[in-house]
Amino acid sequence: MFHPLRVSAIERITDDAVAVTFAVPAELRETFRHTPGQHLNVRYSVDGKEIRRSYSICAPAAEQPAAPVVRVGIRGVEGGAFSTYALKELSVGDQVEAMPPMGRFVLKPRPGLFAAVVGGSGITPVLSMAATLLAQEEKARFCLIRSDRTAASTMFLDEVADLKDRYPDRFQLITALSREEQSAGLPSGRLDTERLTSLLPAVLPVADVDGWFLCGPLGLVRGTESALRALGVDRTRVHQEIFHVDDGPSDVTVVKVAAPSDSTLTATLHGRSGSWPVKETESLLETVLRSRSDAPYACKGGVCGTCRAFLVSGEVRMERNFALEPEETDAGFVLACQSHPLTPEVELDFDR
Repeated sequence: MFHPLRVSAIERITDDAVAVTFAVPAELRETFRHTPGQHLNVRYSVDGKEIRRSYSICAPAAEQPAAPVVRVGIRGVEGGAFSTYALKELSVGDQVEAMPPMGRFVLKPRPGLFAAVVGGSGITPVLSMAATLLAQEEKARFCLIRSDRTAASTMFLDEVADLKDRYPDRFQLITALSREEQSAGLPSGRLDTERLTSLLPAVLPVADVDGWFLCGPLGLVRGTESALRALGVDRTRVHQEIFHVDDGPSDVTVVKVAAPSDSTLTATLHGRSGSWPVKETESLLETVLRSRSDAPYACKGGVCGTCRAFLVSGEVRMERNFALEPEETDAGFVLACQSHPLTPEVELDFDR
């Protein structure tokens, strides 16, 4: 369900990125109280066409009874409808419709050592994680390894510097710039698998890290995964969120699937069930949307995970999956936007 939120502040944090803060009405405070790492799905209309996008919350999670702070980071994307609007037209006082915070790429404060490898705007959810963890758990430490093109393009420089100053003994920062030399720190260049495999053990005790959080472009996330596997890190300690897929490795396979000619989908959403025929080549999400406009989705590209649903019965095949972790797919969850039926009858439950 979407709720109208008023823009209370807009801050330009780089030449091509802004941080947008929304005022949360008192009656919606608990609805919009987020877990560090979660994101907002927002929507608006242009020429009668609805556009939805997903943006991570960068603000620390507020503990009750404090009011939640809903602040998101938005980086401009070439040809991006909402990001262009946010950078050029959105103003304080405007209203934007948003769904409550969601997402499973989260870190709830607890004692331990945690590490993140992020690229570009992938800092956004991790900033919320680190700030919340360090403020609420005195026995926690956090290591942030971030990659950006240049210092000028680096989002949330001041916020990260503040964490370093506030928690000098518990917050560690390593910065790599791919297109610019630094006066101190790592030499310029991309953080690929080979480089990360040698870098990670040099900057922290890899075996002692209780949780790894990888966020950013597909290439960086996949490269870090490979480095962690080579270093013997258990997969269950690694969590990821993909922000961009375009610059990922060329071996990503997209499986095109045609639905059986007589396939029927039954879906449960918000406690109500319905059944509909699946048209040839359409995804199960598209099938539901023909009759239920309240079906959850944002990117429709298999990245954000908003359309996650439990496969109750039948068989499906996903074209691609950049949002669900192996434990989720093993448990029976699928992405409706990428799923196509392989059996005449398929049933999904969006409420689980």
